[in-house]
Amino acid sequence: MISEVVTKKNSQMLVALTPDWDSAQGTMQQYERDEHGNWIAVSKRFPVVVGKNGLAWGRGLYRFDAIPALQKKEGDGRSPAGVFALGEAFGFAPKEDAEWIRLLYAHITEKWECVDDAQSRHYNQLMERSAETDVDWNSSEKMLAVGEEYRWGIVVKHNMSPVENGCGSCIFLHIWQNEETGTTGCTAMERANIETLLRWLDPAKNPVLVQLPESKAGVLDKMLGK
Repeated sequence: MISEVVTKKNSQMLVALTPDWDSAQGTMQQYERDEHGNWIAVSKRFPVVVGKNGLAWGRGLYRFDAIPALQKKEGDGRSPAGVFALGEAFGFAPKEDAEWIRLLYAHITEKWECVDDAQSRHYNQLMERSAETDVDWNSSEKMLAVGEEYRWGIVVKHNMSPVENGCGSCIFLHIWQNEETGTTGCTAMERANIETLLRWLDPAKNPVLVQLPESKAGVLDKMLGK
């Protein structure tokens, strides 16, 4: 199913693997298609952390609802497993200081929030609050207040087409606290590695994130010719 979802229009891919469903530690590696359409590793594996409780099937480019296994839920402390498009980048730097980033970029200020209230019409939206904003939520991530972890980040398009209330929100790639501490549902890494990703990722190449436990990586291995 992964080979059916990741099509020839996708020519950059991030692969994040964990030892099992409940592990918070894992690795990530960058892949790019060569002139023959084959996937070639363009980086070594580097360490990442995922949700503090591990992984659960998420909602991305393929729907895993029919699979009788863990499904990603709001507040479960798990990162989504599956295949996901990548969205905009964000950071504390003004746009003029982030021109080296090719992804669409949002300059995070104190007005930026990501809504994690499943009852809100704005659930799972990263948005800039203004006087005209229809604030119907009781819970959100104040992006700037999170601190150094959100100095640089990338939106993972999980649970967005369509948005389903309670199925998980505000999933990003971002800077970790450290290599031991899992997240509330994002995938995090050291600052140098996310800066490398931000320089490499090209929206014209339709980059995707494939995130799985090792036990489910067999189809991925075939696609990569392993």
